[in-house]
Amino acid sequence: MKELTVEIKKLKKEKEAVIYAHNYQIDEVQEIADFVGDSLELARRASETQAKVIVLCGVYFMAETAAILNPNKKVLLPDIHSGCPLADMIDAERLKTLKSQNPDIPVVCYVNSSAEVKAESDIACTSSNTVKVVESLKSESVLFVPDRNLGRYIQERTSKKMLIWDGFCPTHDRVTPEEVKLAKAEHPSSLFVAHPECRPEVLRLADEITSTSGMLRFAKKSDSKEFIIGTEMGLIYRLKKENPEKKFYLASQKLICPNMKRNDLHKIYSSLRTMTPQISVEESVRIKAVSSIEKMLAVKSDYD
Repeated sequence: MKELTVEIKKLKKEKEAVIYAHNYQIDEVQEIADFVGDSLELARRASETQAKVIVLCGVYFMAETAAILNPNKKVLLPDIHSGCPLADMIDAERLKTLKSQNPDIPVVCYVNSSAEVKAESDIACTSSNTVKVVESLKSESVLFVPDRNLGRYIQERTSKKMLIWDGFCPTHDRVTPEEVKLAKAEHPSSLFVAHPECRPEVLRLADEITSTSGMLRFAKKSDSKEFIIGTEMGLIYRLKKENPEKKFYLASQKLICPNMKRNDLHKIYSSLRTMTPQISVEESVRIKAVSSIEKMLAVKSDYD
């Protein structure tokens, strides 16, 4: 594994590449990355990099977002099959139908969506800035796609009327209140920190609701020494690394996204060596999609 790491670093230098990894990636991928972050942070990094090649270790829509923001750079996704079931729950045609049924209502799309959906949306958002994005719109009504749980989370924090698409993240949606209560009983000194993609009844049990990077900040600042984490298990590695004196427990053993686990060092090496799989977005789609992403990036996150 050490030799593979050396070869990846050598190739990265030769290709003038950077490696970006999402917080849910496996440990060794996080370790070799130049930057690890949540969806908003990865998008911001992608928009600012001077590198010629971006190796995006995450899922497909994240690589698409990087490609949308960097039409003159090569964007690589080590495993082309790293999809997102949530993103697949809405497509451009269904969104067009929804818009025709609700004319003159702006569309906010969660960044966990395809380039074509972003192109049909007025503005994108992430779990870090979603409420601020919705509040930034002048309209009193908003169409929100595709995550119903995140949509309901927003609805409880805004006076705007939310028309919410019935999609969900299978990883977060499968967590039950019973599992959280059991985890609380087993670790009574712990604070429960949940991702807003979880069900409303799970969020009502949370001491803090925030994005993955928000969880990292919360754990670091909190006086508590123990935490129950309500998001994908990959975040535990970074939480422990940054807070070695604290303890972290998963709210559910079902909190694993198989797509996020597809990328590994062998695939990163192969991707850099062959410059494949390369992710590109049709220019007519990219031009429309980049507007919704740039508007998203202009809205501050909860931590700015």
